[in-house]
Amino acid sequence: MTPETTQATGRTTPPADAARERTLGTVYALAAYLIWGFLPLYFLLLEPTGAFEVVAWRILLSLLFCALLLAVTRGWGKFLVILRTRRLLLWTAVAGILIYINWQVFLIAALTGHVIETSLGYFINPIVTVLLGVVVLRERLRITQWIALAIAAVACIVIAVGYGAFPWIALSLAFSFGLYGLVKKQIGPSVDAVSGLTLETLWLTPVAIVVLTTVGVTTGITMGTAGIWHAVLLSLAGVVTATPLLFFAAGARRVPLSLIGLLQFVAPILQFLTGAFLLGEPMPLERWIGFSLVWIALVVLTVDSIRHARRGVSDVGAVT
Repeated sequence: MTPETTQATGRTTPPADAARERTLGTVYALAAYLIWGFLPLYFLLLEPTGAFEVVAWRILLSLLFCALLLAVTRGWGKFLVILRTRRLLLWTAVAGILIYINWQVFLIAALTGHVIETSLGYFINPIVTVLLGVVVLRERLRITQWIALAIAAVACIVIAVGYGAFPWIALSLAFSFGLYGLVKKQIGPSVDAVSGLTLETLWLTPVAIVVLTTVGVTTGITMGTAGIWHAVLLSLAGVVTATPLLFFAAGARRVPLSLIGLLQFVAPILQFLTGAFLLGEPMPLERWIGFSLVWIALVVLTVDSIRHARRGVSDVGAVT
């Protein structure tokens, strides 16, 4: 076994330290995907709070949590440097819009009995990431990747025809998160995870205030009106939002992208199992056929990605 060189520092890492870092990175990434996988159950505990109010609190409390983290880690200096960079401010604003769409659609789906469709969105996400690479970044695809895209397209058609409705929840989640990942790629390492989420939620704060005001004058804000247990759970929305993102950022720095690509299927698998077996959402034959086609496409894409990972190429999209 030979020493490894870290990409971040260019320094040689002893084999034992490198193995420890990979193990730690795997634990961090797996923890992130486990939390994301069980999020629908957490949000269901927040009833009678509606989807729009939950997202508004999620924004404001995430901002507060990230501000505390910046204070504890003494990250305000780096944050202020980012604030003086117009390009980074623009990209974080775009990222904020995309993550708001993703959060809002996810909450609407989770609270209206469409958890299975959210899992479909995150199953499709890696395929959308590859598609965005072709359309936006002008990347060339291998034949196996084209096959995966074609199978996924057929799957969406099968589900839409059989379900009798356009799978807008799944596609909205897949494309909003795929575009969010693309924006994060444009930002690169210039913005750390905490500063990035702080800026994204800061941009969204006016939206959250407008939403809470609207809810307050219409149906009424539920914070503090449904018991202490409900108030505590709702108050944890910021921690629940930021923690998996920070776990993922810590894990992604330590393990190969190919491993991240495999681990990312943990979240939609858990969401699928939650919707189908815990919440009892319907899974007619056409849904099973559609999901099976998506899973076949993912197998094709993942095998292709692993084969080419040894050459320094990985095409399986990762949650960011």
